[in-house]
Amino acid sequence: MANIILIDTATEICSVALSVDGKVVWDKESSEKMAHSVLLAQYLQSLEDYMRKESIQTDAVAVSCGPGSYTGLRIGVSTAKGLCFGANVPLLAINTLKLMAKGYINRYGKPSDGSWLCPMIDARRMEVYTAFFDGDLTLKREISADIIESDSYAEILSSNKIICFGNGSAKCQGTLSHPNVSFVDGISPLATDMAELAEQCFRDKDFKDVAYFEPFYLKEFVATVSKNKFGI
Repeated sequence: MANIILIDTATEICSVALSVDGKVVWDKESSEKMAHSVLLAQYLQSLEDYMRKESIQTDAVAVSCGPGSYTGLRIGVSTAKGLCFGANVPLLAINTLKLMAKGYINRYGKPSDGSWLCPMIDARRMEVYTAFFDGDLTLKREISADIIESDSYAEILSSNKIICFGNGSAKCQGTLSHPNVSFVDGISPLATDMAELAEQCFRDKDFKDVAYFEPFYLKEFVATVSKNKFGI
């Protein structure tokens, strides 16, 4: 039973929520691009005002920890760590792909036919960050960065149906054409879907080291060189 600040900045959406005993009581989100740091500060100020008005104390901070956008993850995790340090509360880390799978279940329920859930985060070109979960959010295949080709997941698809979703799934529809694959639009990692996962982490005392915890980038950050001859 806890009051937990929930933060997700892993993809194109910036979202913040507050859960009390596993139920969301306050939330804000935006898909405005290139504005996570500004929006996150604004949302947290609004949340602080709300919590002061309602006399709610923070028991923990949970953050979507990746995989995802390198910059987005860095902003979210560093902000969460700062909140934890300032309030002297524990840090909870929620895997972004598991968060997306939970988001699917929150909207559509567990697949009645036993399909595996396949959240996909865009990793540029035909690559995605992905994993497979069953309806109980048990990890069925390890998290990986996959280049999607026509025969991708052939072994899995020979005996399982999979449901793909997330901002990396749209580009895969023309390539993954197996009859056991289906696609669902409109599922993104959101702070509001983190409530039950964060509450369970808190109950299990699955706390991260505030000083040393790092986001799960999955791949090393690769800087690109500007084509502008002045380097601007």
